[in-house]
Amino acid sequence: MTRIVPDFSREIAALAQGAAFVVGVDEVGRGPLAGPVTAAAVRLIPGQIPQGLADSKTLSAARREALFAQLMEMAEVSIAHASVEEIDSLNILRASHLAMVRAIAALKADYALIDGNLLPKGLTIPALAVVKGDTKSLSIAAASICAKVTRDQLMVDLAQQFPGYGWEANAGYPTKTHLQALLNLGVTPVHRRSFKPVHNILYQDKIVTP
Repeated sequence: MTRIVPDFSREIAALAQGAAFVVGVDEVGRGPLAGPVTAAAVRLIPGQIPQGLADSKTLSAARREALFAQLMEMAEVSIAHASVEEIDSLNILRASHLAMVRAIAALKADYALIDGNLLPKGLTIPALAVVKGDTKSLSIAAASICAKVTRDQLMVDLAQQFPGYGWEANAGYPTKTHLQALLNLGVTPVHRRSFKPVHNILYQDKIVTP
């Protein structure tokens, strides 16, 4: 099976149509039971694009961190979050879009390539939704790396505040360790109460049996 390698064609097309500052945007953290959702916007500078950019999920942690360090030096990077409270009040899709809009707003950008099949509400610049964009666009791949490295480190930090849930390894995703800890230790302030496994634990004691 041939591996799809992201390229710079969509960025070049946008520049050819008059855009001056093209950014790629991606998010990470829709599936976890705890922690914020994190988005990154990245503007790559032609001529100084790090080699080996790819969908963050296909890279080792060491490779992601190395590329993240290069991107922070060689590109324009903005990272933003939507909080657990915003996830619970808006829903995870709208919250992830909110984080994307925040990340874009912090950069000088006039065109955005957005991973996914929907454009976030609230965008103030033209944009293109790119399905599986982190496998197709170098800018989106760069954003996926920056978002994942940042969020993973954030969850390592939260794991020190709330030990026992394994967030340093599972990043808040519903692994067996995390689910068992929820049962044993209970729900923390950074758990997403609108997510079913957390909601069920919070409200199981309130169910009145005949």
